[in-house]
This record gives sequence, C-alpha cells and structure tokens, in this order.
Amino acid sequence: MNTRLLGWLLAAPAFLAGPVEAQVTNPAAPAQVSSAPLTLTLKDALARAETNVPQVLAALSDAAVAREDLVQARAGIRPQVSFRSDYLGTQGNGVFPSGRFVTNDGVHVYRDWAVLHQDFTAAFTRTGPERAAAAEALARAKADVARRGLVVTVTRAYYGLLAAQRKYATAQQALDQAKRYFDISQSLERGGEVAHSDVVRAELQYTAQEQAFREAKLAMDTARLDLAVLLFRDFDQNFTVVDDLAQSAALPEYAEIQKMAARENPDLRAATSALLVAKLDTKIARQAYLPSLTADMVYGIEANAFALHSTVAAAPEKGPQPNLGYFLTVSLNVPLWDWGSRSSRVRAAEVRREQANVELSVAQRTILRNLQGFYQEAQTAREQLASLQRSVDLSAENLRLNGLRYQAGEATILELVDAQTAVTQARNAYEDGLVRYRLALANVQTLTGIF
Repeated sequence: MNTRLLGWLLAAPAFLAGPVEAQVTNPAAPAQVSSAPLTLTLKDALARAETNVPQVLAALSDAAVAREDLVQARAGIRPQVSFRSDYLGTQGNGVFPSGRFVTNDGVHVYRDWAVLHQDFTAAFTRTGPERAAAAEALARAKADVARRGLVVTVTRAYYGLLAAQRKYATAQQALDQAKRYFDISQSLERGGEVAHSDVVRAELQYTAQEQAFREAKLAMDTARLDLAVLLFRDFDQNFTVVDDLAQSAALPEYAEIQKMAARENPDLRAATSALLVAKLDTKIARQAYLPSLTADMVYGIEANAFALHSTVAAAPEKGPQPNLGYFLTVSLNVPLWDWGSRSSRVRAAEVRREQANVELSVAQRTILRNLQGFYQEAQTAREQLASLQRSVDLSAENLRLNGLRYQAGEATILELVDAQTAVTQARNAYEDGLVRYRLALANVQTLTGIF
C-alpha cells in the first residue's frame, strides 16, 4: 500500500466532516467597500421589507385612510357649527330705499351668521359610522394579510440565500475534493496501480464539479439580488445574513394551531368584515325610502349696517332697531318618486351582499383546507430532517471508506465518483429540507400568527 497517498487521503478531506455550517461571503462583491457590511437577522429583514414593498405600503395606506373615514363619519352625525359673512350690495334706483332688487330691504345689507346644522336622520340611524368602522376593520385585515404574505416572501428569499451560500460552500469543497482525487488517480497511474481510464474518469468528475461550482456561485449571487430588492430602496448588496437555518421554532400541536387560527386569521376577518360592509350598504340603500329631517339654527345679523342696532332702510321712521337675532329652519324631505333609482340601488346592494356571503363561505373552507395542508407540510418537512441529516452522515462515511478502498485497489473509480456525488446531493438535500421546513412554518403562521 502506498503510505504517502494513504496519509494524504486521511489528512485532507475536511469535506468529510459533516454538513457545511460556515457562512459564505459574496465573491461577486467589490474587493473594497466603503463600510462594513450590514448584518441582518430574519426579523431585521422583515422590518426593512415592510417599509419598502409597495403592496404592503398600499395596504397600510388604505387602513390609515379607512381610519380617517371613520373619524369623518362619526363627526358627520354630530352638530356642525359654521360662520358665514356676506355683504349684499344692491344698485339704487333713486326712488325706493331698497334699491332695484325687491328681495333686499336696502342698498346695503350685511349678513353675519353663526350656523348650527344637525342631520337628525344620520344621527338616529348611525349606519354611516357603522359602515365606516366595518370598512376600517376590513382594511386592517387586508393589511395584516399583506404583512403575513410578505413574511412568506422574505422568508423564502432570506433562507434561499442562506441555502445558496451553504450549497456554494459544499460545491467549493466538492471541487477541492474532486481535484484531490484527480491528483491521487494520476499518482496511482504513475505507480502502475490503476488504469488510465481511472484518470480520465476522475478528470471528468473534476470538470463536472467546476461547472457545478460556477452554477452554485451564480445561484448564490442571484439569491442575494432577490433579497436586496426586498430590503433596500437603493439596491445595496453590502450585507450579510445571520445563519439560523437550523434553529427553527417548534411546531405546536394541531389543536393549538386550530385555536390560534380561529383567533388570529386575517383572511377570515377580512371576509367577515366585507360581508358586514355589504350588509350595511344594503341598509343604507333601503334608508333612502325614509324621510330625512334636518335643522339649521342661525344666530347673528342681517341688517342695513354692520352694527348691533341700526335703522331699517325700508322704515327709517321706526328709528334704530336691534339687529342680533336668530331663526330656525327645520326641513322634512319625503321621497315620492325617483323613476326606480332607489330600488335599483337596493337590488345592487343585495347582489353585493350575496356575493360577499359566498366569498365568506369560500374563505372559511379555504382556511380549513390550508390550515390542514400547511400543517401537514410542516410536519412532513420536520420529520424528514432527521432522515436527511442521517443521509449526510452516511454519505460522508461512504466517501471516506470508498476513498480508502480505492487507494487500496478494492474499489473502482466509478464507486468513488458515485460516493462524491452522493455527499454533495445529500448535503444539498439537507439544506433544501431546512428551507422547506422554514417556509412551511411561515405558511402556517400566515393563518395563525407568530408562535
């Protein structure tokens, strides 16, 4: 046995030590940067993405607008106070003190009023604020749905980058290992211990690993770009991510998941709020058949002089009279005929209500299906992790043993190449399994909230 080659084989393969855990930096980044890279956890990434993704920002803006609509609707049923000041200048005719316009009692008329307005119909029914409150709840639920959807997107990009970095490290070590076995084959050929075909096969393996290494680098760079789009408005790639891929949260029992989904599901809240809005729209449409009652109380002056006391131009012989006073206008409007427009609005509102009812039913069924499906996916992914880790350990041991057997002439080059390929595939499958479990948890949490 060639002891020199055996010592080389036993000392070299750090590749056999187990799964790659070291974080890999981006080789495509500039050699010199102006500042240290920003280190981000998943929580940091989610916070940054929430301020950059337009879909989430739009949903949050809609929720803020709905809140202001509720404030306006509540204010609309309360008494409104305003002030009005008018000057009415009428052209004189030289004969009558009222001038040319019979509606005025003088050439100069000053009108300064404080006006109190109250819509009793809106105050009694209160459907406006109720509808605005339901619309706000709907907007907040949609914003929550957008946030949780963003969590899945960011989680996929974040752990996709981590997995790509790990696969890049695996490909780099696999390339080094293939080069090492290629050199061993050449040395064994020079010693007459193997045929030239072994060298050819080892070189082919080395060439294939070179290509796999370049593809892994491209995949890592692409994953970094995908995450940078979500996190930075100025598209900054000078960042690193904390590798917590193997430190995922435990999956609660299904009974607890069901309770959390019943309390925290935003899709169900959105569908329920949409149905309530549709019902209130129907109620508002039907209220158009009812009489409306409003009142306006005015206090101030309407006189020929801007003063507390003045002489009325139309009756100067009466002397100065007090100008301050009030008048009350109460209006009752009874609808009689509108060519069917009100009944049409009622029918349209009822159609929308029925559609909202159908959508709520679909949402309930979809939530039940997704809850069970997402949970089963997470459970399966979690159970597979131990098997995938076992495959990594076995494939690494298999490579070590085949390397010894090949050096001793007991194994063929094909067995050694297969062992190398099995290690890479097992490690990549393990990284994919970790990402799958993380994404499965994120999908479950879109229905239940964080656990």
